[in-house]
Amino acid sequence: MQTVPLHDIEAARRRIADRIVATPTVSSTSLSERFGVPVHLKLEQRQITGSFKLRGASNAIASLSPQEKARGVVAASTGNHGRALAHAARLEGVRAVICMSKLVPANKVDEIRRLGAEIRIVGNSQDDAQVEVERLVADEGLAMVPPFDDPAIIAGQGTLGLEIGEAVPNVATVLVPLSGGGLAAGVAAAVKGLKPSAKVIGISMERGPAMKASLDAGRPVQVKELPTLADSLGGGVGLDNRLTFAMCRDLLDDVVLLSEDEIAAGIVHAYEQEREIVEGAGAVGIAALLAGKVKPSGPTVLVLSGRNIDMGLHRSIVCGTAEAERAA
Repeated sequence: MQTVPLHDIEAARRRIADRIVATPTVSSTSLSERFGVPVHLKLEQRQITGSFKLRGASNAIASLSPQEKARGVVAASTGNHGRALAHAARLEGVRAVICMSKLVPANKVDEIRRLGAEIRIVGNSQDDAQVEVERLVADEGLAMVPPFDDPAIIAGQGTLGLEIGEAVPNVATVLVPLSGGGLAAGVAAAVKGLKPSAKVIGISMERGPAMKASLDAGRPVQVKELPTLADSLGGGVGLDNRLTFAMCRDLLDDVVLLSEDEIAAGIVHAYEQEREIVEGAGAVGIAALLAGKVKPSGPTVLVLSGRNIDMGLHRSIVCGTAEAERAA
């Protein structure tokens, strides 16, 4: 299996220490009491750009040669990777071009533009956006910074797993959002590198779960990208996937899928009980517990991966669910 070893993740942490924040891992009183085991929240939505993606993007930029930095970088993104890459590139004066599909929420596109990156909106899927990335690499010589299937990206995301292992050394289970697998692969490699007995479970949505479909098929497959509250988990894994498919296959203990209503319930709980604003992808760990799709048996850590939700949507979810509960 091609993999990213623990020492690469440890090196990434040293490399990006002054470019990110080490986010808190806090105990959830509400979830701990409800499930009878210690439940902790890794508050990665408090990262500088509002998601874990800054870890991988910072490590990738720092790993480029001076010649590559001079030409600039390009990436496909469902929003958070683009925001992180735009921030990391701006810190070093590097040109950044971010390619996104029409499904990426406007608030994420606007923030990437505000950070100084050039925007390309292409097609209806991340696969369509990737075609534009490859054209820019060929025509303009830009350095491609993939959103997940890249050793520097995986190592950067894995630094989050090191922080989990240090904050909760007796961790039994980690629930991590699963899309292309950069976060899940990195966290699993780090957590299991520190505590081999720990379980790492990937959480995704029912609407277009590319990694789950690929794992079920035994190879990377294409899945139609659909609108979902967990929009950051959209996109494919790449038919020529080099790293994350194999790492998720070999390191994840299970993959759980959630309905849109279950994701909404996770968003609401995060806000009403934990006083945290998270996007759909960031709420999936909470949602999986609330839906009974994961039954914790020991100290459990939920990765709240991002906060970059349109606040109008957030209000409608919270108010809509509250009104439905009152009506019932």
